[in-house]
Amino acid sequence: MPSEEPTPEFSFSELLKDLYYPSESDEPVDFVNVPAQFEPPLTIGHVRDLLLITPEIYVEEIPEAAFWEPVVTDQDGYEEEEERRTVRFAELRQQIESILMNRQVFRVGEVEVALYLLGRKADGFWAGLKTTVVETT
Repeated sequence: MPSEEPTPEFSFSELLKDLYYPSESDEPVDFVNVPAQFEPPLTIGHVRDLLLITPEIYVEEIPEAAFWEPVVTDQDGYEEEEERRTVRFAELRQQIESILMNRQVFRVGEVEVALYLLGRKADGFWAGLKTTVVETT
């Protein structure tokens, strides 16, 4: 009996375990599957439809680098735990880049902002990462 290919969620479970995206309220990072096969690029309208976002909620696309920069860049004065987090996010980035093509990042909401990094898997479906950042200032 042939072994099953691991799903992306399974592949990321260890990388995402106890991994928190830093902001005013450090929040977990989750792997999400989006049951759609839209041709890239995704539009804000696609994102609203896929994630069931109502029109009054603010949505914008941002550069992918803006998602990664705060978590893969070492800062002066980082303690050992923060340095480990940076290494883990760098590993996560490498894995995401290896399985998701046409990656895009969307910010949903204001103050408590959902961040979605979405890309297309080899099967044509979209998947990616979701986290929340709190920005009160």
